[in-house]
Amino acid sequence: MMTKVNILSPDVIAKIAAGEAVDRPSAVVKELLENAIDAGATSIEINLKDAGKELIHIKDNGSGIGRADLEKIFQRHATSKITHIDDLEKLHSMGFRGEALYSIAAVSDVTLCSRTKEEDGWQIHIRGGVRQNLEPAALSQIGTDIKIAELFFNTPARRKFLKNNASELHQILNVVLPYTLIYPDKRFVLNHAGRSLLDLRPAPSRLDRVAAAMNVSMNHFLETDQEFVEEQIRVRMVLGNINVQRPRRDLQYIFINDRPIESKNLSFNLNDVYKLILPPGVYGAFIVNITLNPANVDVNIHPTKREVRLKDEARIISILRRMTEYQLMHKGQAKEFDSPPLAGGVREGGLPTDQIIYAPGQFSLPLVGRAREGGINGNTVVYTDNSMQDFQLFGQDNSLRSKFTRARFIGAFLQKFLLFEADESLLIVDQHAAQERIMFEKFKNQIENAQVESQPLLTPLLIKLTPQEKIAWEELQEKLVTAGIETTQFDDDTIAVQTQPLLLKNIEAVVRSLLSGQEAPRMDPASLARRACKASVVAGDKLDVSQADYQRQQLLKCQDPFTCPHGRPTLIEVTQTFLDRQFLRT
Repeated sequence: MMTKVNILSPDVIAKIAAGEAVDRPSAVVKELLENAIDAGATSIEINLKDAGKELIHIKDNGSGIGRADLEKIFQRHATSKITHIDDLEKLHSMGFRGEALYSIAAVSDVTLCSRTKEEDGWQIHIRGGVRQNLEPAALSQIGTDIKIAELFFNTPARRKFLKNNASELHQILNVVLPYTLIYPDKRFVLNHAGRSLLDLRPAPSRLDRVAAAMNVSMNHFLETDQEFVEEQIRVRMVLGNINVQRPRRDLQYIFINDRPIESKNLSFNLNDVYKLILPPGVYGAFIVNITLNPANVDVNIHPTKREVRLKDEARIISILRRMTEYQLMHKGQAKEFDSPPLAGGVREGGLPTDQIIYAPGQFSLPLVGRAREGGINGNTVVYTDNSMQDFQLFGQDNSLRSKFTRARFIGAFLQKFLLFEADESLLIVDQHAAQERIMFEKFKNQIENAQVESQPLLTPLLIKLTPQEKIAWEELQEKLVTAGIETTQFDDDTIAVQTQPLLLKNIEAVVRSLLSGQEAPRMDPASLARRACKASVVAGDKLDVSQADYQRQQLLKCQDPFTCPHGRPTLIEVTQTFLDRQFLRT
């Protein structure tokens, strides 16, 4: 009788296994890069031809591989990282599966030369999983030199699915960049077809490496490092402030025990905190490295080890949210308005083209502050937890807060913008955004302390609800009471509002705003206050001198005075230098 179950040949098994670990050149680069890091290399050079399809050549100065191990490393399940199953609970290395080199060698032509401190150099050549030779090699220094040629030469079906060179290079850069950020003490070189794509020398600090690797100014980044002894957790963060706004999540990196990982939960919560200062449709920048007990991290749930499972993930998320919010709110910086020299060219509207950073619908405004001696371009102070001086939010003599504190009201424009002068600067306040920030913080504090000041309405306000609003109202009544809004059902489609918070105007708009959106029943106090205040504040009130000055004083009392709750700036500064340049004054 003919059987339907076949035992696969070793050749087919090898190619199937290769497909699990190696699907494109970037996967090869990742595995070999991790091996170099695990070997203790301080310098790693990657050379590519045809975006890695023709050649991936990686040289490192790590500890090297001895002759005896050269014969083993290309066998399946060969690894120096683990011996027993319990070792998975105390992993400190990058790779451990023992599949990578076996899989790579099965679908390419591999030549590996290596030298250790104890032995002279040796070279092994493997093609399509079959060893060609093992012989001595003359190497001038300790380390490993590996060439992966003709990737997928024997699996044409997989090779034809590779994308064009630009796409494959983009993926390779996405693989290499995270490691450059987490290891600022190492040198990374990436060349393609003789052209340098990346050349990062060891950096004196993580911020310096971030600036060099991501091609951004470190003036708008915050750094913090905190250890939580009880939880056995250490968190190191580099966070972009309000001036770093991206149309995509392309400057966001998360690491667990120095390993780059992907986590939808962690990423979502970090981006959720950024919504406090950024407008919709743009994203912040962050590099977050979480150090945990390896026993609390399961890195063995995904073939490429990019996804992990964390024990007590909710606790970790809580720590990340608190740290991120504190840094952005207490040490973050305001939107800044300044003008670089006109030498770079001028676009329509008079703003130079060479140094303007664009985000959707707006441009990013540089920070105003005092220059740090030796700082980048002689520009502004970099706030970090490790600074010798404990900088308070805008606490310097010449900071934006300080200028706004002594500013004098000089007029208004279109009943929308309030104009103040301070020293040699013109400070422009968005009256609507400022009032929303003031009300938001007051109302949020009242909700959090269960002390919302409200008043009964002489005549209940009747509001006819849509079917969607009615469903939300049935689930949200407790939240409405928390916000000082008591309601009752008047008829099938109508509710009666009985009380109104003293801080809020236009109560019907507030109620409808709170009842809109599928997430309404899960709103926290900040979200509740943010949505209520957005619906309550009305622009266009004409303010006299005393009223404008009172708003200035109230704004200065806010925790984060220079953005509204939805991320728009409340205040910008126009310097005399900027105006002189616009009028071509020397």
